[in-house]
Amino acid sequence: MRKIGIIGIGHVGVTIAYTLVTKGIADELILIDKNEKKVISEQLDLQDAQARLDTSTIIKIQDYSELKDVDILFLTAGKIDAAKETGNRWAEFEYTKAMIKEVAPKIKASGFNGVLIDTTNPCDAITQYLQKSADLTITQVMGTGTFLDTARMQRVVSEQFGTNSKNVTGYTLGEHGDSQFVAWSGVRVNNHPLDEFAKQQGKALNYDELEEKIRKAGLAVYQGKGYTSFGIATCAVKLAQAVFSDAQFECPVSCYNKEFDTYIGQPAVIGKNGVEFVNEIKLTDKEKAKFKNSAETIKEKFETM
Repeated sequence: MRKIGIIGIGHVGVTIAYTLVTKGIADELILIDKNEKKVISEQLDLQDAQARLDTSTIIKIQDYSELKDVDILFLTAGKIDAAKETGNRWAEFEYTKAMIKEVAPKIKASGFNGVLIDTTNPCDAITQYLQKSADLTITQVMGTGTFLDTARMQRVVSEQFGTNSKNVTGYTLGEHGDSQFVAWSGVRVNNHPLDEFAKQQGKALNYDELEEKIRKAGLAVYQGKGYTSFGIATCAVKLAQAVFSDAQFECPVSCYNKEFDTYIGQPAVIGKNGVEFVNEIKLTDKEKAKFKNSAETIKEKFETM
């Protein structure tokens, strides 16, 4: 019995719920939101869909006690309007900080002891606060972090060279926010180092321009539809599937960094226990400095919580 909980049934939460139900990933799904009318409507809509699906999911709502034996819990609550104009994820901080201080004790009181995946912004600081206040281990708690930003990097680079984004590898690291950066030294296209591939294609690289496109990719989506949902929900579900299947899947997530004593986007291996281990990679001195700066940015905000 694969049992999953979602706290926050907004654009991201409901997209995750829809994906879990239509793909048959969840046998039992718990939906929780402060807007009970919306939760009821989403429950009914998902139940209506099941008559046309090959799988069935039991859907329950508004009961924190059900989280006791949940395998995976998603926290997806947020206030997108706060960040929509600027694209700055810290604009949501005051709202999400208050929300987490209300929700975390309820998670702890439920007896939840599974794997928690956070998408709430500012992702790194909120994820660390959840880990500490819900009294869970650093293995059990991760944020989607720069997993989405790495996907955006793959898209932007693939468009530059006319290849499939799946053929672009590498990482966007650091904060899921303005201080994030691409570790260009490790980016490869069709298994060739990026610089080498660009020369083969006879194309010039403007790293600053590429990085600006990646950093502002979320804002571009916000400005068109008022929120983001598909990309981040897909990342969250991918992590859940890695936990269920003990995939030992290597990807960048927001998880605890011992050196800087903070949650931050970095490569890790995801399996049945959550974050199995952090996968340290080689960075240039310049990239190390950017990573340190990003860690300090996150810590500064986290300390205000």
